[in-house]
Amino acid sequence: MMEDLHWLGICWSEGPDCGGPHGPYSQSERRANYLEAWRRRHDGGFLYPCTCSRKDLAQSASAPNDADDEPLYPGTCRERKQVSEFSEPAGVNWRFRVPEGEVVEFSDLNLGQQRYVAGRDFGDFLVWRRDDIPAYQLAVVVDDAAMQITEVVRGADLLKSTARQLLLLRALGHSTPDYFHCELLRDAAGVRLAKRHDALSIRHLRESGMTPEKLLEMAGWP
Repeated sequence: MMEDLHWLGICWSEGPDCGGPHGPYSQSERRANYLEAWRRRHDGGFLYPCTCSRKDLAQSASAPNDADDEPLYPGTCRERKQVSEFSEPAGVNWRFRVPEGEVVEFSDLNLGQQRYVAGRDFGDFLVWRRDDIPAYQLAVVVDDAAMQITEVVRGADLLKSTARQLLLLRALGHSTPDYFHCELLRDAAGVRLAKRHDALSIRHLRESGMTPEKLLEMAGWP
């Protein structure tokens, strides 16, 4: 991925290939940061253990809203008491208890004002997986805060995740960065390009003889 980005002419001031003041830059090396954040939110009562299986969720939860990949959690384990066997994150999923009915608003630097209602547009979301790996929402919030990120640029399919992350940032006492969500690149049929769908990759285009200049021109970038 980094090789492809360099091929396009995109450079960065710090990262796993060049170092910098906010390393390490591989999430596998940042477990202590995530675990400390989990403990703080666990002790503050923001999290609860969830033993629902994927089958349980498929049978009880609604389909994902819009382009969002996480279905609305029905709250099956929400009132479950935390007992001593769950004093560590491993072995059970952990969800963040969203404030039901709270409106989460933010102004996106590209797409304007955004508004979501907790418990309606998104439910209690995963912050730690049963296989003892921090979930996406927790990991990126902890990384952004630790690395002093002031502007997050990413795809528009993550708009709703921003609402979730704003709640996490507040619970952890971190400042909020600015957000810029880009429109997604799509194929001729209008389907977004995604690696999980075996979509056309930069590597494939490179191997077919495409030049960086031509690819950037096709994507509409100056």
